[in-house]
Amino acid sequence: MPSLRIACCWLLSLLAAVAQTPEYGYQVVHVYPHDRGAFTQGLEFRAGFLYEGTGLNGQSTVRKVKPETGEVLQEIRLDPQYFGEGITVFNQLIFELTWRSQIGFVYDQNSFRRLRSFSYSGEGWGLANDGSDIFMSDGTPEIRVWDPVTLREKRRITVRDAGKPVTSLNELECVRGEIYANVWQTDRIVRIAPATGRVLGWVNLAGLLSAADRAENTDVLNGIAYDALGDRLFVTGKLWPKMFEIKIVPKAGAHPARRSSSK
Repeated sequence: MPSLRIACCWLLSLLAAVAQTPEYGYQVVHVYPHDRGAFTQGLEFRAGFLYEGTGLNGQSTVRKVKPETGEVLQEIRLDPQYFGEGITVFNQLIFELTWRSQIGFVYDQNSFRRLRSFSYSGEGWGLANDGSDIFMSDGTPEIRVWDPVTLREKRRITVRDAGKPVTSLNELECVRGEIYANVWQTDRIVRIAPATGRVLGWVNLAGLLSAADRAENTDVLNGIAYDALGDRLFVTGKLWPKMFEIKIVPKAGAHPARRSSSK
């Protein structure tokens, strides 16, 4: 009987290992300059350029950036009472959230002229779109799905890893049929199935920004942009001096997630 118990324990351990959510690492493909003063809250790639939303009251902007140099080509500043959050570019429009004001803004992608505002409940964190729907995060395990024309909520997705809700979902990006989300205060990106909210994997980016590149005010990893035509993935962080083009690779072991205290 002891041998049977040992065999059962071995089998249960094996099944648990098989069921564990896949974890991935990264390879750095290119490193680009990034404005160290940009408190990155939203990031998207369109037609050769990066569109970035930055935060903090009195410092929030929406900007168009040349990736190779970090040069800001266009910019619009928010009124000081607004703390800018996630952005997404859809149908020649830029949509932007604010943190706690429950108001968002819509801009013309070419002129950066503000066209209108819209309202929503709760906090605004991240935005992304898949060409059909807009996805919004609010720091909870839920992702709201909006109609891109009316901005009315169609449904909500609850993100779960092996049945356990995943909270603090921040900046979002749609990548090859999945939703990628920064998890606030960690070095990890969670890969999500849009239809079900099931976690498909974790990307551990610990060590991406070296200690030598960190200033006293350097904040957390935040900002994911995907170039669908070139199949390139860009990531950065709040007040980071660098933007990284990375390739996601399988990883056998996991690094512990590094945490910070600032939004």
